[in-house]
Amino acid sequence: MSPQSRRRSEPPGGRGGRPPGGSGGAGGSGRGGPAGNPPNALFREMLHAARELLAVRSPLDAELMVSELLGTWWGQRHRNTAGAGVEQLVGEGLIDYAAGQRSPAALALLSGIADLGTPRQALLAEQAAIELMESGVRAPAWAEHLGEVTPAECYVNPDRYGDQDEIICVFSYAGEEPHALVSVVDYNSDGMIRDGWVTSRVDKLLEHCRQLSGKANGDRESGQPEGGGFRPIDPPQARQLLETALAVTDAAADPPVSESFPSYHAFIRARIRALPPARQRDQRPKRGRAAGAGTAASASAGPASTGTASTGAAGSGRGGTGGFPGQKRPWSRDRRAMLAAEFLASDEAEDLSDRRAASRCADRIIDYGCDRDFGRPLRMSPVKVQNFLLSWLPRKVMLSAADQDAMPHVLAAWVRWAGRRRDLGERVISETLDAVFDSMGTFARVYRDPAEFGLDEVLIARLLPDADLEALPRRAFAFGVLEGLHGGVDLSTLDPANPADRRMLLAADHDTRTGSPSGIGVGRHIERHLALADRLWRGDPPELWAAAQRLLDTGEDRHLVLHALMDVLEAAGDDEERLLLALRELAAG
Repeated sequence: MSPQSRRRSEPPGGRGGRPPGGSGGAGGSGRGGPAGNPPNALFREMLHAARELLAVRSPLDAELMVSELLGTWWGQRHRNTAGAGVEQLVGEGLIDYAAGQRSPAALALLSGIADLGTPRQALLAEQAAIELMESGVRAPAWAEHLGEVTPAECYVNPDRYGDQDEIICVFSYAGEEPHALVSVVDYNSDGMIRDGWVTSRVDKLLEHCRQLSGKANGDRESGQPEGGGFRPIDPPQARQLLETALAVTDAAADPPVSESFPSYHAFIRARIRALPPARQRDQRPKRGRAAGAGTAASASAGPASTGTASTGAAGSGRGGTGGFPGQKRPWSRDRRAMLAAEFLASDEAEDLSDRRAASRCADRIIDYGCDRDFGRPLRMSPVKVQNFLLSWLPRKVMLSAADQDAMPHVLAAWVRWAGRRRDLGERVISETLDAVFDSMGTFARVYRDPAEFGLDEVLIARLLPDADLEALPRRAFAFGVLEGLHGGVDLSTLDPANPADRRMLLAADHDTRTGSPSGIGVGRHIERHLALADRLWRGDPPELWAAAQRLLDTGEDRHLVLHALMDVLEAAGDDEERLLLALRELAAG
């Protein structure tokens, strides 16, 4: 395979394109990767593949080849064996193996890892490469250029709905061999990087983006991209945006990335490091007209915006791409209430018959936009409304029967009102409305009231005072006894959300399971139960409930699972990283 096939030679015909050729992240799915200590046969195979590095002249091609190799185990990055992660077992193991081979291919591979690896891998690879060069092994000509990567201009290319941004960053090797990295940030997937690719035809790419943006701006009815379309952004801002977006991708257990993304992951990470860091004053929240908005820079402009917004621009302005993890700024309850009141008083909401249900539904729409869409409650798109109706609501929110019936109609009215407020074209509004109408039947089918499963409504209300439907199973697991008498106290009168009532509920649960006297519910033992129950109630960290489910799936008794989790919490102490590592290992494999 030609090294140039790892680049993209033509601008994308549409958004979200894929680069041709390559293994496309052969290990990206997380299947078939290494388990335990990798054998030397695996390292020999990798080093044999690295011999291709000796045939290339371009440092860009060499970096892409090494990135592809490093991406083979990216899908298993969260897996741990005997306390060691895959990056240590495979990445550092490969470095150790290559360091002992004393061959040009080994030196070429080490040179690439020193540029593209994790900080620890880069340090180890650099030290090993220096030793090989001092022993007389000749480095490839391209290796000397790896440290000369310099950033140039950066751009953002948003789609017309604000669902995604393409962040385009141009680099060169001390002015030679310019190339562009294109990273796709998806705001409907928590603001993660879902795709990336590289092209050396920078001028053609930029001209292509300008032409598409110009056509969109000229087609008023189709709606123009939020934020004014394709435009430059400051490199420090691009770095801050991409750093946080890549962290979201890396933290996800199974992110919905493109098939080729693992092959570009190490390259993307290295190029982000090459961008200039944000100045300290750029990281402080700005005050004034944009206060209370979804980002530090603008009420609606989001990560790639360079301007400011007028008061309420997150609600009414056309402004930028909106949203960026790490730049969220909370909307106050008063401001959300004001926005709901404006909607309910609008012409679009006039025909909603159940005003109380409409008010509650509007609150949910606003909360989703503020908390899940980076402070953009008025941004609507076909993908966003489908995610809201078919994924978030059925999983997260307990709706009354009246609210279930009203929600699709309220959402349709909201789409019309928000589109008018943001001065969107009729075609954009119509496409989003079509998505709402197409989802109505599915929503009625997939949404399930917990009462349908035989759970008492009063009991559900006690466990879900915040209506967080997703929390129901873990809270029911934490508080196994909520009714009956214990020590002369009617447990049904106690509130599990109240820390003062939790001790009695947990003591009653413990005594029921163990047959121990009521006195067992005092002292250090019950304090451990309280600490675990508090974390399960809040879902902090999410890995805690995931570990509990894994243990329960093996047939383990609930009481023993509780004690296993308490032991992990106590052993980890205040070390959150140690806690996460222990939880991932618990019942793994």
